[in-house]
Amino acid sequence: MGTSFYAAFHLPNTVSTYVIGDIQGCCNPLDALLHKIAFDASRDRLWLVGDLVNRGHESLAVLRQLKALGDAVTAVLGNHDLHLLAVAEGLAKRGKHDTLDAILAAPDCAELLFWLRQQKLAHFDRGVLLVHAGVLPQWDVATTLRLAGEVEHMLRGPDYRDFLGQMYGNQPDHWRDDLSGVPRLRMITNALTRLRFCTADGVMEFDTKYGAEDAPPGYLPWFDVPGRATRAVRVAFGHWSTLGLRVEEKLLALDTGCVWGGQLTAVRLEDDAVFQVNCAAAQIPGSLK
Repeated sequence: MGTSFYAAFHLPNTVSTYVIGDIQGCCNPLDALLHKIAFDASRDRLWLVGDLVNRGHESLAVLRQLKALGDAVTAVLGNHDLHLLAVAEGLAKRGKHDTLDAILAAPDCAELLFWLRQQKLAHFDRGVLLVHAGVLPQWDVATTLRLAGEVEHMLRGPDYRDFLGQMYGNQPDHWRDDLSGVPRLRMITNALTRLRFCTADGVMEFDTKYGAEDAPPGYLPWFDVPGRATRAVRVAFGHWSTLGLRVEEKLLALDTGCVWGGQLTAVRLEDDAVFQVNCAAAQIPGSLK
């Protein structure tokens, strides 16, 4: 874990930035974690790695709370967040483990979904690149932000339903500069919200959902690809609960399986202090995302 340490105090008289792992509709743990870090929205900032909703049973409360925090929150979208947007438009079927009904029935559903569509797919500040899942090895920071911006522009625009209706699918599975239209947007979205393993050339694999040691033949965890273009910056991400917490100089893996009965984790960027709260399982481990 490098130089990080576990802590339960706030740095005095400073603005603190906390990066928080996948919440997945677990509002009680989120409340407990914010209490533990003594979060003050007038002073502190939250960076969220995505998958704010789904699988846990308090997704509505999570969205309402995060929306209310305003500029104190910087969030990137995860695959479950995008799934909610597609389901809400009738463009995707609800999965058997989905827990989205309360949001869809809420009187403020439209406002919450509009807020969700304004969030990012990638964010870079203070030498840290924030994404939900990963970054293709050939994308540097500038490329990642530019390509993420293409999807963000679509989601915020009048034609977002056209994209959501064609968002699902594993192809194309590798980047080409000449990709265009929906295949291009799908490729970008898959890389930023679903990636775990890829080849040295950036061909993505989506079936394997277990630990880094379980890479299929010919594939590597995306962050272990030699010569990765983002290796000089720190990448903070979630999505990979079986990877566990990793606090390293250039890597910050934050999905610690809250929805599966693990922990919800925050890391303070100023000193790498780690804060965790235990979570009651909202899903059984056999239904990995």
